[in-house]
Amino acid sequence: MECTVSWTGGAAAGSAMSFLAETGSGHTLVMDGPPDAGRPENGGRNLAPRPMETVLAGAGGCAAYDVVLILRRGRHRVQQCSVKLNAERAEKDPKVFTKIHLHFTVAGKGIPPAAVERAIALSRDTYCSAAAMLAKTAAITTSFELIDA
Repeated sequence: MECTVSWTGGAAAGSAMSFLAETGSGHTLVMDGPPDAGRPENGGRNLAPRPMETVLAGAGGCAAYDVVLILRRGRHRVQQCSVKLNAERAEKDPKVFTKIHLHFTVAGKGIPPAAVERAIALSRDTYCSAAAMLAKTAAITTSFELIDA
């Protein structure tokens, strides 16, 4: 796996802390920082997610992917799956994540709650690479809501 992240600021005025990531799979992702009123040259323009937000989003995408795949392999009729992540970070640098809570909302016809609970546990404990890395510094908790649709 590879990714190239390039600073897009250069000599361009007003884009001091904007970056473009180009992934090995051929996709791009823009990242930016918050404006810095005291030192505008050190701030971004708030036009894209922060790098740490993309890390959190990646963990959510990894976990949701696993949950849907596990439920489908169990022949459950999943119609919707989303995960809301709430995270806390350390106050001092490096400001790693210290707590992450993932709340899943799963909708489908006749899916047993135990199947959703098992899928979430398998993702968290076995399959989600992002969660495994983040668990080195963060306490990860989960919850879910199941909607019979």
